[in-house]
Amino acid sequence: MNFVFAPHPVTSLPVAGTDQRFPVRRVFCVGRNYADHAREMGALDQAEGREPPFFFTKPADAVVAGAGELSVKYPPQTANLHHEIEMVVALGAGGENVSVEAAKGLIFGYAVGLDLTRRDMQAKAKEKSHPWDMSKGFDQSAVAGEISPVAVSGYPESGRIWLKVNGQVRQEGDLSAMMWKVADIIANLSTLVRLEAGDLIYTGTPAGVGAIVPGDLLEAGVDKVGTLRARIV
Repeated sequence: MNFVFAPHPVTSLPVAGTDQRFPVRRVFCVGRNYADHAREMGALDQAEGREPPFFFTKPADAVVAGAGELSVKYPPQTANLHHEIEMVVALGAGGENVSVEAAKGLIFGYAVGLDLTRRDMQAKAKEKSHPWDMSKGFDQSAVAGEISPVAVSGYPESGRIWLKVNGQVRQEGDLSAMMWKVADIIANLSTLVRLEAGDLIYTGTPAGVGAIVPGDLLEAGVDKVGTLRARIV
């Protein structure tokens, strides 16, 4: 095939315990999937209960992935960059209109991830009913550690999810607090787009999101999945 210029490299995540890499196709994120986080963002009406899941995306090349301490560049055009610890689901198969019962069969494994947000830019976009793209999908806005295959991790539905900044706990919750469980998320998303092997799904964050600055060390983990270290530079 005669390309005008060389195709861009494929974004990929390491698979724990192997020399294999997981090629990334698309990155989907679930908004406000923990009630405590929805409340802290002023977006949960107790009388209404949980709302249907809603999604946003990040470019595949926004992913920063690997083992060890990752370096993540502080983005321009913000003075209020926020951390959001999330469990990431990596799909090894795809489909559309997938049933909740069949959803687990699409999962290759799980990783620890960070959804970084230009919170000030997002707030301005909300005020004007503008898209969130530049507050969520900027360069290096999706951080991820090694993928733990389901043969190792199983299908975690409970367990501690946490994040520390410079050794101080900022976020701490339990996977069981997700308003929409992983199988529900996959099934719902597959009614909107066709899912494929290589897709990543960031499944939401518990309460405690907050600002980070250059020099900060972020340490995060999800029980049965793994840990992650990232330095803001």
